[in-house]
Amino acid sequence: MITEHGRIRNGASTMKIGTTIRGHRLQKGLSQGDIEKKTGLLRCYLSRVENGHTVPSLDTLSKIAQALDLPISQFFAEDSLNRELNPQRLSDDELRFLTQIRRYSTNLNESDRKLLLAMVKKFAATAVR
Repeated sequence: MITEHGRIRNGASTMKIGTTIRGHRLQKGLSQGDIEKKTGLLRCYLSRVENGHTVPSLDTLSKIAQALDLPISQFFAEDSLNRELNPQRLSDDELRFLTQIRRYSTNLNESDRKLLLAMVKKFAATAVR
């Protein structure tokens, strides 16, 4: 049963499809524009889905799943995103930042990775919160 705010009730649990889509999209380092290009769905529509204002049809969900290289069933698996990510909850900004680091660090050799990590540690130690 679909409830308000894009939630799908499955027995005793409630899933937020939009949140799941956003999490998988960010995990893969994709923007809403990237999904728009792959699916033909407008960014404003994707935003409405991710924010729970619109519930996508199964056909639309299938397009989004294909763009994310996921089986459509992944959106209905209870807590599927949290099992894939670190069990610690990350904000969208933290997830986006870590995704960018992963994307840009793949071409670094081991020495450069160690240097980068040392720089991050130094920045963190001197950062004012």
